[in-house]
Amino acid sequence: MSKKERKSGETEHSMFSNILFILGVMFKLSPALVIGELVNGIIRILPGRLVSVVGIKYIIDVVTSGERLERIYYAVGLIAAVIIGGRLLTLIYREFFWNMARERLYYRLNKQLYEKAKSLDLESYDNPEFYNNFILTIESSSENISGILGMIQYYVGNIISFVTISSIIFTIDPWCLVIIIGVVLVFFPVSRKLSNLQYERRVENTKYHRRSDYFQRIFYLQDYAKEVRMNNISPLLLERYNDAADDVIDNQKYFYKRIASLTGFQEVGVQGLGFMFVLPLYLGYCVIRKGTLSAGDFVATFNGAYSIAMSINFLTIWAIARFSEQAKTIDKYRGFLKSDFKIKDGEKTAQKTEPKTIEIKNLSFTYPGNDHETLNDINITIKPYEKIALVGYNGAGKTTLTNLLLRLYDVSGGEILIGGEDIRDVTVASHRDRFAAVFQDFQTFACSVGENVALETDFNPDRVLEALKHSGFSKELPDGVNTELLREFSDSGIMLSGGESQKVAVARAFYKDCPYVILDEPSANLDPIAEYNLNKAMMDAAAHKTVIFISHRLSTTVIADRIYVMENGRIIDSGTHEELMAKGGTYAYMFNLQAEKYKN
Repeated sequence: MSKKERKSGETEHSMFSNILFILGVMFKLSPALVIGELVNGIIRILPGRLVSVVGIKYIIDVVTSGERLERIYYAVGLIAAVIIGGRLLTLIYREFFWNMARERLYYRLNKQLYEKAKSLDLESYDNPEFYNNFILTIESSSENISGILGMIQYYVGNIISFVTISSIIFTIDPWCLVIIIGVVLVFFPVSRKLSNLQYERRVENTKYHRRSDYFQRIFYLQDYAKEVRMNNISPLLLERYNDAADDVIDNQKYFYKRIASLTGFQEVGVQGLGFMFVLPLYLGYCVIRKGTLSAGDFVATFNGAYSIAMSINFLTIWAIARFSEQAKTIDKYRGFLKSDFKIKDGEKTAQKTEPKTIEIKNLSFTYPGNDHETLNDINITIKPYEKIALVGYNGAGKTTLTNLLLRLYDVSGGEILIGGEDIRDVTVASHRDRFAAVFQDFQTFACSVGENVALETDFNPDRVLEALKHSGFSKELPDGVNTELLREFSDSGIMLSGGESQKVAVARAFYKDCPYVILDEPSANLDPIAEYNLNKAMMDAAAHKTVIFISHRLSTTVIADRIYVMENGRIIDSGTHEELMAKGGTYAYMFNLQAEKYKN
C-alpha cells in the first residue's frame, strides 16, 4: 500500500472486490452456510412485505366486492401459513444448522489465519503498521464473518423484495412507482448525510470507548492488582475513566442534535410530504375520480411505498456505508494473507546428528528500518560439545546473534555454517529442529506440565520428569506430568512463581533430543543457590550437546569453555574465565563489580 493511500485511508482494493473476496473465501470454506444465509435473507424479508401488499389488497378487494366473503378466511389462513412457515424455517435454520455451521466457519477461517501467522518472520512483528493490521485481522475475523453474512443476507433479501414489490406496483399503476422512487431520490442526499453522521458517531464512540475500556481493565486485571493497591493510583484512574465517559456522552450529544434534526427532516419529507400527501392525493384521484384503481390497490400501493423506500435506503446508503466499513478490514485481511516471508527454505534437509562445528563468518546484521548495524563483523567458531557464553552490556547484540543462529532473522552480511554447510541451504523447520532454545521472555502455556515441557501433545512422561529434575523443578504436582498449569481453563490449575516457571522453560532444553542448546538468561529469576544448582545440572545433562548461553550473572560464565565479550555489536574479547580475568579488560571489570556486590 502506498503512502498516499495510507494517508487518505483508501484501501488497496475496491469495496466490491473486497466483499466478493471474503464471500469467496467463506463459500470455499462453508458453501452451505453462505447459500443458507442468502436463502434465509429472502425468507425473512419477502413474505412479510408480500403479505402487506398482495395479501391486504386481496382481502380489501374481496370485502369491497361483497362476494364470497368466506374467501377471506382462506386468505387469512394462507397469510398466517406463509408468515408462520417462514418464521419456522428461519428458526429451524438458525437452531439446527446456522450455529454449528458458523462455528465451523470460524474455526476454518481462524485456522487459515493461524497457519499464515506461524509462518511469518519476526521481522513482520517489527513493522508497526503490519503488526497493527495483523492484530486487527486476527481479532476481527469472527466479527467479519457475522457482519458480512448478515449484511449479504439483508442485501439479497432487500433486492428480491424491491424487485418483487416494484413489479407488483408497476402492474397496478406505473405512475405510482415513479412517485415513490422520485420522492425517495429527492431526499436521497439527506439520507446519505444522515448515514455519514451515524458512521462518524460510531467511529468517535469507538475511540472514546477504547479509552474507558483501558481504565476499566486496569481495575480487574491481575497484572495491575499490586500497583493499584500499593500506590493509591485509584483516584487518578477513576478521574481518567470519568473523563473518557464524559467524552462519550459529549460526543453523543454533539451527534444527537444533528442526527435528530436530519432524521426529522427526512421523515417529514419522505413520509409526511411524499407518502402522506403526494402519493395519497394521486391514489385518491385514481380511485375516486378515474376509477382505475380499487381500494385494495390504494392500500397495496401505500404499503408498497414504505417497502420500496426501506429497500432503496438500505441498498444505496446503509448497506454501502456498512460494506465500506467492513471492506477496510477485509482489505487488511487480504494484505495479511498475501504477505510473504523473507526467510525461505533451502533445498536440503538438516539431520539431527551429533554436534558439528558452528562457524560464524564476517557476520553483520541491521534491523529493518534502522540506519546503523546491530552486529558488525562477528567471527566465532564453536567446536562440537563446547559450552560458550556470550556476555556484555544490554544492547550489545547477544540475543540478536542467537536469533540469527536460529534463523529467526537472516544475516545482512556474512554467513553461518554448521558442519561446513550454510544454514540457509537447509529447510527452516529442519534447521530449527536441531536446536533447543530457552528465551529470556519465555512463556508458560495453559496446558499440562508435560505439554509445557515437551511442547507437544504426545510426550514421554519419564523424560519430562527427568528434564524437570535437571532444571531443579521441585514443586509438588498433584496429577504428575498431567497437572494443568495456570487457571485459564481449569480451576484446579496450579500457579507457578517466576523461578518455577523458568525452570519449566529450562526443562524444555533438557527434554528435546537435539545437538545444540541456546539459553538466553536461563537463571534470571533464580536465587544464587538455585542458579548454581541449575548450572551444574545443565552442564551434566548437556555433556553430549553444544551449548550457547547468555547471562548477565557472570558467576554462570565461569563454567563456560570459552567466553565472548560483546560491545556495540562487536566481539571485543574472548577466552576462558581465567584468561579474561588475567587480561583485566571489560569482562574482568564486570565480574569484579558483581562479585563485590555479592560480598557486600
